[in-house]
Amino acid sequence: MSDRVEIFEVGPRDGLQNEPEPIPVEAKVALVDLLSRAGFRRIEAASFVSPKWVPQMASSGEVMARIARAPGVSYAALTPNLKGFEAAMAAGVDEVAIFASASEGFSRANLNCSIAESLERFAPVAEAARARDVPVRGYVSCVVECPFDGAVPPEQTAHVAAALRALGVYEVSLGDTIGQGTPEAVDAMLASVLDEVPANALAGHFHDTSGRALENVDVALARGLRVFDAAVGGLGGCPYAPGARGNVATEKVAAHVEALGHDTGLDRAVLSEAAALARTMREGRQ
Repeated sequence: MSDRVEIFEVGPRDGLQNEPEPIPVEAKVALVDLLSRAGFRRIEAASFVSPKWVPQMASSGEVMARIARAPGVSYAALTPNLKGFEAAMAAGVDEVAIFASASEGFSRANLNCSIAESLERFAPVAEAARARDVPVRGYVSCVVECPFDGAVPPEQTAHVAAALRALGVYEVSLGDTIGQGTPEAVDAMLASVLDEVPANALAGHFHDTSGRALENVDVALARGLRVFDAAVGGLGGCPYAPGARGNVATEKVAAHVEALGHDTGLDRAVLSEAAALARTMREGRQ
């Protein structure tokens, strides 16, 4: 496998959506612009969901209009339905993401529908994206543990990952949404998923609630994964997952995998500056 590890930066969306109050547009733009200078290939910058449900993302269109786009960077957005997809296209988003759950309990809490119903809802988004040649990424939540259902069978996660691939997503991000996954559980889940989806079409998305995120990164590396989602400054959590803390910090993942001999292509000085800004935003001083 290549020594290159890519970190997909999700702080501006997955991180900031969990803040108690919406972050000012100026601060969001400043964060994305800093991250654009750090060497990321992909940055999740926005979410076009109903502001009724996620008011923290209501300014996504304005954020996309004001960021300084860096050459070679793909700016991504979450789009749960056709309305969100069309808004993302109007805002000039480069790629979109759809999201399903590996557990029925979380699907009901987050999407107000079953897993099967959620996949049916995403089909028109995937079709519209395909018609416009827009890349679609897929997220799977609660891949090992669910706050409502408990342990999630590995084959259930594999089934959802395969269903997303069938819809045409180019990459499936596997999320330990509440950060309770042990390395053993993550390894068992990956073994099952890899029967359905190749390692080069998978990403790890680990929250650090229990302090095991880097151990789970190691497990995923051993299984051949080379893409990991992370949020600068450890931003995030999940509004629909009680007790979930932030995503693993980008700067921690970068330092960890580089110490193992992998190249991330990131400017650690710029990343440190972005992490400081993210922490300031999280602490409410921005």
